[in-house]
Amino acid sequence: MQGQLSGQRIKVLPRRDFMHQAGAFRLVRPQGLSAHDQIHPHACLRSFIQKMDHGHVFKRIHFQDEMPRMALPRVLAGASADGAPASLAEHRERYGDLALRPRRGPVLELIEVAEAAGLRGRGGAGFPTGRKLRAVAGRRGRPIVLANGTEGEPVSGKDSVLLRCVPHLVLDGVAVAAAAVGAREAIVAAGGPEIAVLETAIAERQRHSIDGISIRLVKVPDGFVTGEETALVHWLNGGPAKPTFTPPRPFERGVDRAPTLVQNVETLAHLGLIARFGPDWFRALGTVEEPGSALVTLGGAVRRPGVYEIPLGLPLLDLLDWAGGASGPISAFLVGGYFGAWVGAGDLGSVALLDSGLRPLGAALGARAIFALPADTCGVVETARVARYLADESAGQCGPCLHGLDAVATALEQIARAEADRRSQDGRLERWLGLIEGRGACRHPDGAARFVKSALRVFAAEFELHARGSCSGDGPPLLPVGPRRVSL
Repeated sequence: MQGQLSGQRIKVLPRRDFMHQAGAFRLVRPQGLSAHDQIHPHACLRSFIQKMDHGHVFKRIHFQDEMPRMALPRVLAGASADGAPASLAEHRERYGDLALRPRRGPVLELIEVAEAAGLRGRGGAGFPTGRKLRAVAGRRGRPIVLANGTEGEPVSGKDSVLLRCVPHLVLDGVAVAAAAVGAREAIVAAGGPEIAVLETAIAERQRHSIDGISIRLVKVPDGFVTGEETALVHWLNGGPAKPTFTPPRPFERGVDRAPTLVQNVETLAHLGLIARFGPDWFRALGTVEEPGSALVTLGGAVRRPGVYEIPLGLPLLDLLDWAGGASGPISAFLVGGYFGAWVGAGDLGSVALLDSGLRPLGAALGARAIFALPADTCGVVETARVARYLADESAGQCGPCLHGLDAVATALEQIARAEADRRSQDGRLERWLGLIEGRGACRHPDGAARFVKSALRVFAAEFELHARGSCSGDGPPLLPVGPRRVSL
C-alpha cells in the first residue's frame, strides 16, 4: 500500500513503562526521566521551547520556583510507579499547599495569570481558559465550577489516567478555578473506576478543610456526547445527557441556572500548576501560540501504547520514538480521535503536534488521541465502523444527525462490503457531508463529517479497490466502537 511506514524505520529508544498491563492504557515516560530532569536530550524539543517574559507583576500571588521550567513530566510528575493514586500527604509533599485565601468575589489576578500563561482547554475545543474564567466571573449570581472528566472518546484514556493517578492536582485546579470566578460550589463529573479514587481524594480534602468550597462528585452515564458541555449540564439539571441548543451557553445559564464554568480535568490540573509556578514557567515548554505540555493517548501499531505527556510542538515521529517505534508497517494515523482526521503515513515527517501544524492537513489535536493504523487493517472498513458508531451515538435531535449521519454511515458500509461502486457514491457522499457541516444543533455532525472527509482523501486508493470488489486489508478491526473501558 502507498505511503506505508515500516516499523524498521523508527528508532527504538529504551523506556521504562509505568503501570504496564496487557490491553490497558498505561502511563509511560522515558527511562530515567523524572520530574526534575531536563528533556533536552531530544534535540527536536529544543526548537519548540520558548522562554517568555511578559512583564506581568502579580502583587498578591507568590510563585514557587522548585519546579524546573523545562522538565517533563509536569501534570504526571506525582504519578507513582505502581499506579496507586497519590495521597493528599504525598501530593502536599511534592507540591506544597496552594495557600488560597477565601474572598467574597472573583480573584481577578488568578484570571490574569491564566491569560498570561496562554493555557487552552485540553478537552478538545481548545478554548482559551483565561477568557472562559473571565466570562463566568463577569456574570451575575454565584457561579458553579464543573470539572469535566467524562472522556466519552473511545480511543482516549488520558483523563482517566490523570484522575486515577494524581486526583489532588485536578482538585487543586478546581479550587483555583473556584477562587478565580468566585464560586463556592464545584462538581466533578466522571465515570468508571476513577470514581472510587475521587471519592477518597475529596474526603481527604474535606477532613483537612483545605479548599474552602463544597465539592460534589457525580458519576455520569456512558456516551460519546455525554461530555459535551451542554449535554453534561442538561443531565445535571435532570434531563437526558444530550446537547442542547445554544444560546444560552453554560457560562450564561448552566447548572441550576447559575453561571457555570465547564473545564476539562486536564485543563484544571495545568491550572493548579500555573497557580503555583506562574505563567512564564508554563510557557517554557511548547510554542508562543500554543504553550505548555499536554497529555496524549497513543494507540494502535506502536510497541508501547499508552498515555504520554509531551511538549506541544513535538514531532509525531518523535512521539513514535518515545513509544519504542512502530510495531509493524503503518498506513495512516488517526489524529484527534473520532472528531479528528486521518493523516497518511507519508506525511509523518511533517506532522508537529500543534493545531497550527496539523491545520494544513485538515486535522487538529482535538481529544489528543492518536491511533496508528496497521497496514493490514483496512482504512475503509475502520472508517465505516466509526461512522456508524458516530451516527448511533448522536443525540438524534436535528436533521444532520438523525438523517445525514445515518445516510453517510450506510453508504460507507455498502462500500466497505463492496456492495456499491464507490465512484457512484462519491458525489452523494460529498454532497451529504456538505449539507451536514455547520447545520447541527451541536458540533457532533461537524466532527463526524471531518472524520469521513479525511478518510475519502487518505484512503482514496483503498476506496478504488473496494469499488472493484477487492480489499487490501486482512487484519482484524481495531478501533473501539463502544463505551470507553479503560483499566490499569
